[in-house]
Amino acid sequence: MPKAGYHHGNLKQALVDAALLLVNEKGPTGFTLSEAAKRAGVTPAAVYRHFDGREDLIAECALQGFRIFGDLMEQAFDKGDTPLAAFEETGRAYIAFARKYPGHYVAMFESGISLNRNPALYDASQRATGVLEKASAQLCLNLPEDRRPPPQMFANHIWALSHGVVELFTRGDKSTNCPIAPEDLLESGIGIYLRGLGIIDADR
Repeated sequence: MPKAGYHHGNLKQALVDAALLLVNEKGPTGFTLSEAAKRAGVTPAAVYRHFDGREDLIAECALQGFRIFGDLMEQAFDKGDTPLAAFEETGRAYIAFARKYPGHYVAMFESGISLNRNPALYDASQRATGVLEKASAQLCLNLPEDRRPPPQMFANHIWALSHGVVELFTRGDKSTNCPIAPEDLLESGIGIYLRGLGIIDADR
């Protein structure tokens, strides 16, 4: 009888799927390659057919996560019928991604894996951040040129705000610590930021 990890004929993906579960359960440094192999139903030696070590395996988890994340961010941006709506949709997409893909999220943002580890990982991460930068640039078009923040800085501020809401109030059972929904926390925080820049009216 074949090993459980071979049932779909893709050993590499079986190992990634196993690692994603372990990353979510134990953190990116809380498991061994042997555990990932066992969870995938293969021998530890089989891991090295595709990955040089645990960091290489986690980097693949992060790469796949950024590709999914980039798709979701682009879809969210396209849903908005105004620059503001598109911008708000990308914030909600961030929270939705963290909830639906916790293993990917940890591999991407909490594993310490360098985004420059390989070109594919770097490109996938830049695609995701590029959507937020595009949304930021569009929101600033009506501001006088001398008052427009650089799109990358603008995007990084919102990224940091989104990440903070996810870390403090979304992952695991942390959401029980606050009576306000994470989506509402993020929307109000973004609103304060945009009002400070003069992008939306103070009474909105």
